[in-house]
Amino acid sequence: METIIIQDTDAAVLEILATALELENFRVFSVLTCDSNFLELIDELRPHVVMLDSRLDGTVCIDICRKIKARYPHLPVIALSCNSNIHDVYDRYGFDDYIPKPFDLDNLYAILRKHIPSQ
Repeated sequence: METIIIQDTDAAVLEILATALELENFRVFSVLTCDSNFLELIDELRPHVVMLDSRLDGTVCIDICRKIKARYPHLPVIALSCNSNIHDVYDRYGFDDYIPKPFDLDNLYAILRKHIPSQ
């Protein structure tokens, strides 16, 4: 079963994403913040994808993405964002892809499958 770590500052968004992904048979771990233990969580869970809320304030999310990529260069990190320019900047900050908010479930699943091929 593929594992996804989702970080979002909005508990309601986390709940909706977790439910939607569990319905597609993903193993989901949801967190509200990216604290100092975030990389240890990745060490422990060995996820197939990490999804980060780029609304954290921009720089926090970018910093976490860079730290993840430094330790796990092949781990896909996807930005979740309501920023209208996310499609222009996501790769500049080290993200592998982005999912715009509000999100469309078909698009969410398609992006994840692009980074986690079906087994």
